[in-house]
Amino acid sequence: MNTSGRDKGKRMTEEVTLRKGELRDADTLAAFNVAMAWETERKHLDPEVVGRGVRAVLAQPERGFYVVAVAEGEVVGALLVTYEWSDWRCGQFWWVQSVYVQPPFRRRGIFRRLHAFVGEEASHNSQVCGLRLYVEDNNGAAQQVYTALGMRRTPYHVYEQSF
Repeated sequence: MNTSGRDKGKRMTEEVTLRKGELRDADTLAAFNVAMAWETERKHLDPEVVGRGVRAVLAQPERGFYVVAVAEGEVVGALLVTYEWSDWRCGQFWWVQSVYVQPPFRRRGIFRRLHAFVGEEASHNSQVCGLRLYVEDNNGAAQQVYTALGMRRTPYHVYEQSF
């Protein structure tokens, strides 16, 4: 029997369960964030700072929530949802952030299922007026996935001022 990571990921796709993130997932979520920043932007993040940030969300649900994909007891993918109030729509946008799926589990529908979970949660919350996310300009693969899920590119650009 071939037990390579790729085959393991293919075999376990059907066995993946989804749930909201919990404090016990904090170290894994922080590691995912560090890995994602490096893979997508070649940015080195301070694991200690990221760990505190993850724990802050888990401890204070008003900041947002994580959704995790679990296969054989191991978290193999995750995303974060944070909130933005829209006075124009008198509703809340849910921002999808910190999307990460372990490499052996990619292209197996994990993100699609995470996204569907968030959409289902949003559909039961009358305050939610939409889902948003941002993506690196040069991350064409992610852009194709988001488009395939029915999301569309907006005419807005994100600007940032760090402190």
